Amino acid sequence: MPETSGSRGPTPETHVIDFRAAEQLLHARDPRGAVKLLDGVIAAHPENTAARLLRARAFFAAAQLRPAELEFTIVLEREPDNAFAHFALARTYERQGRADQAKRHFRLAAALDPNPEYLKAARFDG
Repeated sequence: MPETSGSRGPTPETHVIDFRAAEQLLHARDPRGAVKLLDGVIAAHPENTAARLLRARAFFAAAQLRPAELEFTIVLEREPDNAFAHFALARTYERQGRADQAKRHFRLAAALDPNPEYLKAARFDG
């Protein structure tokens, strides 16, 4: 019997499917399940910023704040103008009680994108 492509391990298509499934798991409030799927995607494609951002969101949702911080930081090293990543990193710092670092990233998010939620969090008046 000939060997099928499925028996050689994950394919790029499998990683896309896993990424989409991880999005659904996060939406369904299963962040740990999402992280498990994304671990394989990122192992195969460590440069994939979208997968890292999704994994950071999943870590945050699972209250795994240090891994979330690390992933958001990696995303921002690659995309320093990513307002959402700044905002999410600020929320991560806020949950860790690191108010000064949170304030800095809330303000960067608001400066990059005048989203009302970002502006409110930035508290430019205080």
